[in-house]
Amino acid sequence: MDRSKYADLFLAESREHLKACNTSLLEWERHPAAVEPVDRLFRAIHTIKGMAATMGYMAVSQLAHSAENLLDALRHGRVAPTGPIFQLLFRAVDALGQGVERAVESPEDAPDTGLIGELNGVASGGVLSAATVAAGSTLPPTDPPTAESRNRRATDAPRSRPLQVTIRPGAVMRGARAALVLQRAEGFGAVSGLRPPMAELERDEFDGRFWFRLQTRLPDAEVVATLQSLGDVENVHIEESAPTEPTEAKGRNRQIRVHLHRLDALMKHVGELVIAKNRLASLSSGGADPVLGEVSERISRLVSAMQGEVLAARMAPVGEVFERFPRLVRDLSRDMGKRIRFDMEGEEIELDRSILDEIGEPLMHLIRNAADHGIEPPAQRLSAGKPAEGRILLSATRERNTVAIRVTDDGRGIDRAAILAKARREGAAPDSDALSDDLLVRVLAKPGFSTAQTVSGVSGRGVGVDVAMTRVRALGGTLEVRSELGRSTTFSLRVPLTLAIVRALLAEAGGERYAVPLAYVAETIEFDRSGVTALRDREALVVRDQVIPTVHLGDLVAGSSTPVSSRRPTLILEVGERRTALVVDALVGQQDIVVEPFDAPRGLPSFVGGATILADGAPALILDAAALL
Repeated sequence: MDRSKYADLFLAESREHLKACNTSLLEWERHPAAVEPVDRLFRAIHTIKGMAATMGYMAVSQLAHSAENLLDALRHGRVAPTGPIFQLLFRAVDALGQGVERAVESPEDAPDTGLIGELNGVASGGVLSAATVAAGSTLPPTDPPTAESRNRRATDAPRSRPLQVTIRPGAVMRGARAALVLQRAEGFGAVSGLRPPMAELERDEFDGRFWFRLQTRLPDAEVVATLQSLGDVENVHIEESAPTEPTEAKGRNRQIRVHLHRLDALMKHVGELVIAKNRLASLSSGGADPVLGEVSERISRLVSAMQGEVLAARMAPVGEVFERFPRLVRDLSRDMGKRIRFDMEGEEIELDRSILDEIGEPLMHLIRNAADHGIEPPAQRLSAGKPAEGRILLSATRERNTVAIRVTDDGRGIDRAAILAKARREGAAPDSDALSDDLLVRVLAKPGFSTAQTVSGVSGRGVGVDVAMTRVRALGGTLEVRSELGRSTTFSLRVPLTLAIVRALLAEAGGERYAVPLAYVAETIEFDRSGVTALRDREALVVRDQVIPTVHLGDLVAGSSTPVSSRRPTLILEVGERRTALVVDALVGQQDIVVEPFDAPRGLPSFVGGATILADGAPALILDAAALL
């Protein structure tokens, strides 16, 4: 058999089953009397064994068969599920993962006879090796859940339900009305599975009907009443099953595997079409040829529809990244002698695959820091009046056209005074009385800065927050921190939904045009000298009783301050809870822009986040809202 034809499929499916193995093992370890995790684990390992045998990867097949032997003994009560037994099963799953990866390159790879022998020996009544017993004995015990805690978790757990919303026929700006509904829904919980995609809601052809899934603890009646009270909302209906497109034919909901490089290539072609579409629209606008205008409009609709479909095809749930971390926290808690419960929320929130692939490493560093620096040992937690078991929560929520991913722990918090003192000694902080949240994250992100007394295998070298900040900023996102000493710490990553094609507002300053992603534009106002005040020795505007610091784009690009006497267009940029007023010379309009690959030359200002080609063929720089803030 020519294995090369099926090797990629074997790898992809085996990796999915190995993820299921880890998930089932973690659940079983927390609830040793449960039956369903054992059955899922058995099915996953049995499937891997069958696929490996078919491919001729006998080392993988033999190891999976031995793991099945132990699972069979556990299911029939011949072996008791203890800490060392779980540790042996985790070793077997890890070895299967390594074997699957090696098998594709070296099909005749020799099996791990030592591990196979231990699995078979324990299954037949033998004893565990001393190393396995020692490793398994370091697992911190877990308290069985009480009936009260089980009921409380069941009551507090957010439920996911599909909603159908209809905007009143004849309403103007139907897309804006829909955006308002989504914004209000995001205040209730996680919003996902939007159909049609956001890009389609902004089109003139949008008929006012859309679907999404909402995960919230609020009762159905309150959700419906609140959303239906918004202007021009005709109906809000909670459906019994997941929403589907009304035009989708029955039986069409099938899936196929497509290699990511094909989607990347398709996205590149769509980007070129968007540039050509914008150019054609610019040439045909105001022209005397009505046929050309009609063709341009039709091409614009077709390209926009294709753009929406390709972007939707590239979206993937963040759960694909989240699911690797429960095992990480389990191993960290065992190695450090701590008791940590790891919870996840909002796994169904979707991100562009290119962004999803980049956020795994920043999240890993933040979770490791939370486990090491944040969560205290059980004795310290008990003495502080806390439960012996700490908690790390990894959550995702949709916020307008961005996704916020948060890592929260209920540990010791961040000692700002200690960090400020060390930062002053190292010249990493100004002489101030306290560290604001903004300054705190910048100090923590300094390369090599760490408050750890000793370097461990988990953290202490001052690279975790630095890596997270660098990677997130490269994605056009932000990193924020909120901490309360002795109680909790939350790191928040905000990233755009996609980097490929974005809707942007075009602004002019210093005779040049710049693109500002609309995801970060809260509103536009006029700069008026009568509303100018000062905030910490900086110019600021008073907008509806809120003081917002200003940034003059003309000053940034010209390199010197120029007086502003007349009224100027001003963009209120919003990233998370922070705002700034960007004063420009003129607003040119809105446009779908393609973010082009960009090798920044030396000395380029930090507020430049990329480049694009405008409708008239001229290049323009894309502004980084986070850097401007």
